[in-house]
Amino acid sequence: MSETRFTTQFNDHGALVKLTDNQDPHHMNWVVSPEYLASVDYHDNDKLFGEFSLETAGQQYASHDLTPEVTTNDGQTNVVYDLPTVTVAFTYRQKNGQLHWDVLLSNKEDDQTVVDQFALWASLAYIMFRNKDVHVNMEDSAAVFPSISRNFTKLAAVRRSNEGPHLGLFQTAGEVLSVGTYNEWTNRFFENVSPSLDGLLFHEIVLAGGYAPLQVPRHDWIYPHKPIRLAGGASAHWHFVLAPFAQANDFADTALSLGHPAVNYEPLAFVGRPVTFTVRLPQGAALQSLIVRHREESQLIDHNVTNDLQGGRLTFTPSGVGEHQLLITLADGRQDMVIFNVMTAIDDMIQKRIKWLTDHSYLGADGSPAYAFSPISNQGESLGKLSFILQANLLHPTADTQRQVQAVEASAVHYVRNKWFQDGDFTQPVDLYGNFYRDMDFEYIGHIYYLLSKYDDEMLQLHSAKEYLQWAAQVFELRVNPALHRTQRGKEEAQMLGVYFLYINDLLHDLQAKGLTDEYNVINACWQQAVSRVAKESPEYKAAITEHFYDNAGFGPATGALAASDSIEAAKRYAELLKANIGFSNDFRAQAPDRWWEALSYMIHALWGGIVAASALMAYDHLGDPALLEGAYRATAGVLYMYDANATTIDRPMAPGEAASTYSIAGPNMNRPDLSRNRFGQSVFAKDGGIFFRLFPNGDTGEDDWDMGEEMAAYLTGFGQKTYVYTDESGTLHVVNGQAKKVAADGYVITTFAPYIHEYLNVPAKQTLLSTDKKVFYSPTEGFSTL
Repeated sequence: MSETRFTTQFNDHGALVKLTDNQDPHHMNWVVSPEYLASVDYHDNDKLFGEFSLETAGQQYASHDLTPEVTTNDGQTNVVYDLPTVTVAFTYRQKNGQLHWDVLLSNKEDDQTVVDQFALWASLAYIMFRNKDVHVNMEDSAAVFPSISRNFTKLAAVRRSNEGPHLGLFQTAGEVLSVGTYNEWTNRFFENVSPSLDGLLFHEIVLAGGYAPLQVPRHDWIYPHKPIRLAGGASAHWHFVLAPFAQANDFADTALSLGHPAVNYEPLAFVGRPVTFTVRLPQGAALQSLIVRHREESQLIDHNVTNDLQGGRLTFTPSGVGEHQLLITLADGRQDMVIFNVMTAIDDMIQKRIKWLTDHSYLGADGSPAYAFSPISNQGESLGKLSFILQANLLHPTADTQRQVQAVEASAVHYVRNKWFQDGDFTQPVDLYGNFYRDMDFEYIGHIYYLLSKYDDEMLQLHSAKEYLQWAAQVFELRVNPALHRTQRGKEEAQMLGVYFLYINDLLHDLQAKGLTDEYNVINACWQQAVSRVAKESPEYKAAITEHFYDNAGFGPATGALAASDSIEAAKRYAELLKANIGFSNDFRAQAPDRWWEALSYMIHALWGGIVAASALMAYDHLGDPALLEGAYRATAGVLYMYDANATTIDRPMAPGEAASTYSIAGPNMNRPDLSRNRFGQSVFAKDGGIFFRLFPNGDTGEDDWDMGEEMAAYLTGFGQKTYVYTDESGTLHVVNGQAKKVAADGYVITTFAPYIHEYLNVPAKQTLLSTDKKVFYSPTEGFSTL
């Protein structure tokens, strides 16, 4: 069917296989096409948009195995499936520049029918194309951010280039339980090819059930999983609208125009501190109640905060910890919700984590391998925990600092140096991956040696601070100098940007200050050459390709590096990819930077979520775009959740000080239903065999934190010590990583959330205050001052 806004095409089976926006200059197909699946040998035509699965009376049905009646009349397409006891009917029609999708489930029997499972494939174009032309992945693919509630579920499909129009799917009738995903992928990492990973996610809207009986998340009290009961001859109806939106800020307004409440919330709250929401109701709607719910042990605790809503602002002080649910019930009984997290003090969490690492993870001289921090991995990401320990102790020394620092030092000298380098020679890397090594590993190692060099010699026991600075320079030169590599892969990877953007300027400063002029000159030349090349090639966005065909581990660090080197125009280009990558949702966990490989579903990934957040924050410091600042903070809330022992919805609990690298947002995660809405480490996939067996030859060790730590080192140099304010176009003051209380006509008291506050900033106004005070005074005209 073809109308003014969309061009659609259905296959003979009634699935929607083409959906293009006629006002889109790129003519992107917003749904998964069978032609692309065939081109990469993926056999998933049963998951195309509009296919479904259903179970009733012990019988399971998949629409792809059935023959529907498909008719098209006056621009309306009808698809009807006639099952033994029920009928499933879809209607697609265009109206007012939108595509309307009606779903009708009808009981053909005189008696009640129970539908135990019913789920619709809404397979929007969440694709990592197997294509080295990065513009294909930028312009023809979308990140999909779900906001799930009983009556107001929505999916925001954001084009990865961040160039509108984008596409939203909005529920306007019926009840939705959840949104799950299935991941199809190919990874040729051990074939020594790069890029090696491609794949796609298929999204499934769950209307009944969602899980097999033994696969239901045991502790997820937020998202229901229940059957549909239809009386004899009765029907259940759902209505969805697919509508364009220009940019991320327009998504909530589009939803509001379709009858959804619009709620803004702080993604992170703290016990005993007030938290504020803004609530807008759709035209003609009235509020019945606002209930805040959380879990304590096995009990759900409700607080009615309806009377706290004043002028569209809801402020209350949470008393419990962990995930909290704000239930917004309208007068007609329809219900929306927001999920936010309430934490105890972050500095307490950090100190417990460091103690756990040095008391439990550090293997010591008698360990196997000696002096390592477990879990053991060949990948440099596993060493981030060492940098985290060092960075935290630099910011906040304690009585345990020397013991903790010397544990890291012993590991860096005895274990790290001899594992990654032949006989400890920093110019001779070991082929830890069979017949090759990863140059990116060395930026994590260089960071450890650099942070050791920041300590006084009295704190160290094996070498001097200056020696560690020299080691850092040697390792870092290997990371960035292609001339030092004997293989083509090594030469290419040496020119890629990476997480070293976090510390490169500090390293260069210290090399120069300590008189290591030769090292400074070589590294600075390589650094300048790398960023100059990436800046020059920024119209082609080549840094977005890594071992993955499209990767926030590529364009995230590229953005931060370009900003750090004052390559402003190039940084602005890559920053658009960051803004499209960081989620927005009614569930704080679904606001994570978009990534899927480590969970085989949309997920929080501690390391790359944290690095993307740090990249966005560094870009904000140089570009002043508030979308980067707000996105960085949304992403940070998810990262901290991976260290939060107070979570109440997780089947794999953590003791204080433990951490998990990955959280599967999807419910269900159809590749691994046991991981749905759960935290874990990637080694849980070892039992699936294939590449996972080679990545994790020791199987699932139960240690979920193998690649964690660098993101916390990044956090400690950003939101860990900084609070930001800015004023928007309407003159409203915003505080990020803190709160404001108005105390005068032109004055506010700013309270920081940073655990180790060192600086307050208003970047656009060029106002800063170096202070360790938890509260300061701020005037938009005069700037910051101490109280």
